[in-house]
Amino acid sequence: MNLNFFPSPRLARYTVWLYVSRSLAVLLSLSMVLMMLNLLSESGKILAVSGNGEAELWRYVGYRFPQLIAFAFPFSFLLGALITFTTLNQNSEVVAMKAAGLSAHQLLAPLIAASIGLAGFSFAFNELVVVDGSRQLAAWDGNDYKPVPPDSGILSNVWVTAGDDLVQTRIVTGRGAGVRLRNVRLFERQDNSITRIIDADRGRPYEGGWMLEGVTIYDAGMNVVLRRPALRALEGVEPQRFTLAKVDPDAQNFVTLQRNIGEMERAGVTTATAETGFWHKLSQPLSTMLMPLLAAMAAFGLARSGKVLLRAAVGMALGFAYFVIDNFAVALGNVGAYPPLLAAWAPFLLFLLIGETVLIRSEE
Repeated sequence: MNLNFFPSPRLARYTVWLYVSRSLAVLLSLSMVLMMLNLLSESGKILAVSGNGEAELWRYVGYRFPQLIAFAFPFSFLLGALITFTTLNQNSEVVAMKAAGLSAHQLLAPLIAASIGLAGFSFAFNELVVVDGSRQLAAWDGNDYKPVPPDSGILSNVWVTAGDDLVQTRIVTGRGAGVRLRNVRLFERQDNSITRIIDADRGRPYEGGWMLEGVTIYDAGMNVVLRRPALRALEGVEPQRFTLAKVDPDAQNFVTLQRNIGEMERAGVTTATAETGFWHKLSQPLSTMLMPLLAAMAAFGLARSGKVLLRAAVGMALGFAYFVIDNFAVALGNVGAYPPLLAAWAPFLLFLLIGETVLIRSEE
């Protein structure tokens, strides 16, 4: 077996340049189109809030655009690989490379090596840019695009049970004894019926319970509305119940998510969603490495046979099948039907074997 995967550095640089340049062009174009469509759907909600204007629209773009780049990243490199391979095939450059002694794996090796580097960039981009923007956007959207406190630990729209009662808080900030709640709504229930609805502007931990401030109480039994400056409630509800009730893997970096999983395990909270998201943070960027392998069908076969378009369609179908199965496996992992490690890595390993099998049987 010939293990020299880079026999011609010049050809390697040429194919990598074609692959990366076309993929980045697709990524930029696709992200901008998605951004414009998304901004059209959300701009009305943003501008409906008093005081919001053009600056808030640009703020939304700053939060949302990195998310769209991360979403479109593997799709774009699949399309970029298909464009590159189809062009090389139609210009008979693949035939020339194979006539010079290059095997199918030697043709693909530079692109896969470049994809591994791009996967590292994707992981760093997600951890340093996308995570923070996702957290800030979730909190801002959860507060109906009204101003939110500038806190790095923001959670939005959190639900917690307290005995038979239900608690919803729109904004949660801080950790431990420093947890603060904003826009709290407490549903007090008795015999499966709501007896009182308590709305509060703010909440803070206080002597084993919570002190709610700016309180409005609707009493269903007396059908009256009462207002109080403060009210003690939620006895025995620890602050970590609010910080661990909604652990969003997309809004937390790798280290923070790992720490929260440990806290959830100690608190007896189910960790299926958090663990699946934790492992998917590693497998998702590496999906870029699969794209040249799955798109390789478009590179081989004679252009004059008239089957280049069919081969490209098969490569695209393989790529999109991977994304569908990956999302399905993650959904099963989130509900605990799959072990988190299997849910995150099984689609990657499955399509790695499928791509290799197709490549070996058809070209090697």
